[in-house]
Amino acid sequence: MKIIKPLIVFALFLSGCNTKSNKAEQDNNNSVNTNNNGETINSAENIIGSYVGIFGQKGNDNKITLLISRIDKNKIEGRTIVGGNNRPFNGTIVTEGDNFQVNAKEPGDDKYDGEFNFNINKFNTDELRGDWTPFKNTTSAKIYTLHKKQFRYDPNVGDYPMASNRLLKTEDVENRTKTDLSYMRNEIFARHGYCFKKKDMRNMFELQDWYVPNTVDIKNYLTEIEKKNIILIKRYEEYADEYSDDYGR
Repeated sequence: MKIIKPLIVFALFLSGCNTKSNKAEQDNNNSVNTNNNGETINSAENIIGSYVGIFGQKGNDNKITLLISRIDKNKIEGRTIVGGNNRPFNGTIVTEGDNFQVNAKEPGDDKYDGEFNFNINKFNTDELRGDWTPFKNTTSAKIYTLHKKQFRYDPNVGDYPMASNRLLKTEDVENRTKTDLSYMRNEIFARHGYCFKKKDMRNMFELQDWYVPNTVDIKNYLTEIEKKNIILIKRYEEYADEYSDDYGR
């Protein structure tokens, strides 16, 4: 008993040390650091998510959604939705002072692919600043400031929310202009985060605060009500175009 008891105590001591060591390692991995002034420094995982804003500094530049989907040590992956295109990127992320610095490249098999360089401050992970350089001379380089904003489908936003909430009746569409009907139909797509290829549509919806380009394929996201309403609206769009002169529309 005199020999066994010290062994038990020693085993418990080792177990306790391992538990503390594992907990310390876990706490270290999950901890939020602070600088000398006590300000919070977010971990790199906190930057995962969508950043939205104007892709460039010209008046006619498109809205972009830059989605950071995965960070593994110094590797980063994501995709961008802009101008009707959905492009993946991957690259590296490093810490430089108070910033996370990212260099990432698109695959290069599209004529508009290029290279992203951007940084996110550790104390403000809601903002992303950087530049983008095309691989080819098919478009100009971009400078951008984006803000964190997650896409969320909301059937109640827009000028014609009824098109996503209930089956439309004849009186909802019969006396509207073709322009109004087109906007009503495409607003259904916009609510689902559809990134329009047609520039006139992009220009209309990118002015709306609720609009977040999120995908280029929404077929599987439309509700049955929306599908039926799209067919109805489209039919009246054609009617409005055919009889616009006769009815003064």
